[in-house]
Order: sequence, then C-alpha cells, then structure tokens
Amino acid sequence: MDHVCPLIEVSGPPYERGCQYGEAAALRIARGLEHYMEQLAEVGFTRARIHELARKYLPVMEGFEPQYVVEMRGIAAGAKVELEDIAFLNARTEILKLGQNERLLNKLEFDEHTDECTSALALPEATATDTVIHGQNWDWKAECAESCVVLRIKRDDGPDVLTFTEAGGLARSGMNSAGIAVTANYLDCDRDYRSVGAPLLLARRKMLEASHLALINRVVYTTRRSGSNNLMISHIGGVAYDFECAPDEVFMTLPENGILTHANHWESPAAQASVREMGMASTPDSLVRGLRMKQLLQDQRGKLTRESFKAALLDDYQYPYSICRPPRASFTMSASATVASIVMEPAKGEMDLAIMPALNPKYTQYGLQMDHVEMLADSEARAS
Repeated sequence: MDHVCPLIEVSGPPYERGCQYGEAAALRIARGLEHYMEQLAEVGFTRARIHELARKYLPVMEGFEPQYVVEMRGIAAGAKVELEDIAFLNARTEILKLGQNERLLNKLEFDEHTDECTSALALPEATATDTVIHGQNWDWKAECAESCVVLRIKRDDGPDVLTFTEAGGLARSGMNSAGIAVTANYLDCDRDYRSVGAPLLLARRKMLEASHLALINRVVYTTRRSGSNNLMISHIGGVAYDFECAPDEVFMTLPENGILTHANHWESPAAQASVREMGMASTPDSLVRGLRMKQLLQDQRGKLTRESFKAALLDDYQYPYSICRPPRASFTMSASATVASIVMEPAKGEMDLAIMPALNPKYTQYGLQMDHVEMLADSEARAS
C-alpha cells in the first residue's frame, strides 16, 4: 500500500480544473469506484441502478451550487468515467441513506455506514508557536487509503484551497489561503434523512472557498441538510468554534482554555436536550476518544505544537478502540481503520498528513501559499 497521498494542483474555470483533476486522479478515482460498486453489488445493486439514483440527486446538487456540477462534469471527462460516478462519490452518504426512504427518492435499501472522526484545535493562547493548530483523524473503510488525494485549488475568484479528500471528491477537510481551516465529524440523530438536502461534501467545499468566517456561518445556517454532521472551524486570527448540525437546527460549542475537541457524539447541552443520540450503538468509542483527546491537549496547554497534535492523534489508549484505530472489524463494517491523520497550521500554510498512521506513523507535508500576511498587514494599517 502507498502511504503517501499524491498532491494534485488544479486551476482555471470549474470545468477545466475538473478535467485536470480527473485526469491526474483517474487511477485513484477508478479504485474508489471499484471498491464502492463491489460493495453495493454484494447486496444486489448494479452500477446502472446507482447511476439512476445519482441522476435523481444531481438537481439537488445543482440547486446548491451549479458550478460544482460543472466541475464534476470536468472530473468525469478527465477520468473517463460517467458524471453519475462522480456525483455518487460526492454524495454517497446522502444517496444511500435517502435510498432507504422510497417516498423521497425511490432509492435502494442499503445500510451505508458513515465515517467517524476525532477532531481538535488549539488557539494561539494554548500553543507554543502562538498560532492556531487544527487536526483530525478520519476513520473509515481501510480500502479507501488507496483512493485519496490532496487537492490544491488555485482560484481567481477567492482564496486558494488545500483539501484532503477521496479522489473525485470536491473537498473533505482542509484550509484556505485566507487562514480558515475546516474539519468535519459524523453525527447521528433521530431527525436524519427525512428530507432531501445538499451533500455535506459540497457544503464543506463552499466553506473552504469562503474569505471570511461570516460567509462560512451563512453556509452552515442556510444550507438544507439531509443528515447531521459536526463542523469545526478555525481562523488564524485566533477565533474558533464548533457547529453540531442537525438537519434543521445548529448548536454551537466554543473552546475551553483555548482548546476545542470533538468526536462522534452530541456534546452541546442544548443539542442533548433537543435531539436523540442515534450514533452511539455504532461508535461507542466516541466518548473515550473525545475525552482522551481533550485530556492529552489540555495537559500540554501553552506548549502545544504540531508534534504534540500528532502524538495525540496517534494515541493508542484503549487499543484497538483508540484515537488512532488499527485496521479492525467495527460494529458496522469488516475493515475499519484510521485512514488519515491530518495536522494543519494555517499561519504557515502547512498541512501534515499520514495515511494509515497506525501502521505507518509518518507524516508528509503539503503547502499552500497564504494570503493572510498581506491581509494582516492591511488590518494593522487600518487600525493605525
């Protein structure tokens, strides 16, 4: 297995950069599609059926952001696959979860298990570097380690983006040249997948394209979602917060002593009083992972570095139900693992990434030219 994730840089209008992306990632897109289609075939669903369902969902994606569908058309052309394949990769959770409700989309009955994560960040007051550090472990199907990429998007109409994602996806977790970083975690509640909403991956891409936190907040509070998820947002200026998002409601939590952590259960008291927790049966280790991450970071408050974050994200307490998960059977799938561990320091424009870190705890660095130095200088000039 290749433990280094390829970096793909794209630029230009949406269709052109999609073509660049698809061509460069064609092999990994094919691997990802092969994996998911084989899994679906095991429960009786053909590629043609998945394409039919994806076509029904495309208008929802276009309604959220037409240019993303244009970009997906480019990815499909570059990778020499169908648009429906790329649509599926960008909305697999929504397509398969909503497929359980025939009234909504006439889709299949298939139990699509959602990825787990442990996310954390530290504000300048808690770090040795006086910078924001933001990290995450992504726990998912072990096979997906071979179908991931780091995508660097050079934009003419907003901040550049550096994101880790499954090949063919528009975004997952990452940062932009305006100094904003975004990670996301699976959540589950009793309100999920009762209505049709925008794919969560497309919403994350929209957030990573934002030049200001206010624009991210607008995406969070105005996007119609099918399912729940958690979003951790940070900015190099020393502001950070966490949104626990139900399909129809948003709950906020804030850092404690400059540190913020989240796993896969609802933590906001308001959320706990409002929604019914439905994910603990499949992710019972979430409580331990969340508490352990907070403990490890709080113990080093004021001295935290990217290496501190890596040590915490590689922690094996309660192995194999640990923050860093080795390949093992889970309650929902046969081969689950920490597929990727990500540590970002946006002030330096640097992202460190380890693939299958329980087996190979070696991080590779990826970079992004930042705009924030000029932005901060302008801010100081205005203040004076």
